[in-house]
Amino acid sequence: MCLESGSWFLQPPGSPLPLPLLLFLLLTGHSLGRSDPLPLVINTWPFRGATVAAWQELQTGGSELDAVEKGCSWCESNQCDGSVGFGGSPDEFGETTLDSMIMDGTTMKVGAVADLRRIKNAIGVARKVLEYTKHTLLVGESATQFAENMGFANEELSTNTSRFLYLEWLSHKCQPNFWKNVIPDASKFCGPYKPTRVLEQQLHTSEKINIHSHDTIGMVVIGKTGHIAAGTSTNGAKFKIPGRVGDSPIAGAGSYADSTAGGAAATGDGDIMMRFLPSYQAVEYMRNGVDPTLACQTVISRIQKYFPEFFGAIICANTTGSYGAACNKLPGFSQFRFMIYNPLQSQPIEEKVDCI
Repeated sequence: MCLESGSWFLQPPGSPLPLPLLLFLLLTGHSLGRSDPLPLVINTWPFRGATVAAWQELQTGGSELDAVEKGCSWCESNQCDGSVGFGGSPDEFGETTLDSMIMDGTTMKVGAVADLRRIKNAIGVARKVLEYTKHTLLVGESATQFAENMGFANEELSTNTSRFLYLEWLSHKCQPNFWKNVIPDASKFCGPYKPTRVLEQQLHTSEKINIHSHDTIGMVVIGKTGHIAAGTSTNGAKFKIPGRVGDSPIAGAGSYADSTAGGAAATGDGDIMMRFLPSYQAVEYMRNGVDPTLACQTVISRIQKYFPEFFGAIICANTTGSYGAACNKLPGFSQFRFMIYNPLQSQPIEEKVDCI
């Protein structure tokens, strides 16, 4: 049986789980009743230190939100893979900016910041947005001003490493970049750019985000009582156009949590993935009884239909502690690695899935 052969494969979130899909799950070994003990910490990529930090926060009495904040903060401070925190992913002006969000799956409250400048602890600022405002998302210099008012230090985010990356990029005629349909030819020259009269439909290869140019810390934490929180933090795509905001700070795109259903977090090409709200979709599939692995695979398959060469992955966990992940298979990216920690383990475990 082919999952994609029937219209029931991509049922709208919130609709009952079709009988053919239930049968498929059972025949292919997907257990609808499998559960793992709680609490659970799961995060994208082999960022072990972030997993440990979140787990230790839970063990010392911290809340699920506290654990997500602590885990993502660890990556911000330690510049996980250069893709999180200060000193990475300079934009076209050479500046490092940060995006982050945190979500409480019990109250459905969200705090987020985007294009945050000169503040190192982005997830901390996002938490303050959740706790001290009636807003969901603050951006740019205004987000920085808010952070300063909340007591965060104004600090330089650029480092020698990020400055070197920027100068090297300039020396290669600003390749790669994210422009199209402009003059001068963005595949050969630096800007400033102006629009052309003729619009081309195909993106040139330099516009594609891949595993070597971007990833994100995305985390889901489920407490002993089933409360769920999720969050993300990133410094975005390298050499992005200033002002660009990706999926990470967008609820339902970068991550999503609902204590009645589950949590999910995505990583990859945020410009593409945010158009599909993959984290929200995955949680809604889990609400309908789909196990986490298949929920993750389903949202990846949906994006594949429109962008078969997109770079992306997603982690999913339901209210019982069952978890899974999925990724889009590309040359050089055939497996996705992620971290989990639950009471079955004496230490965090790195797991991997084959991409589809």
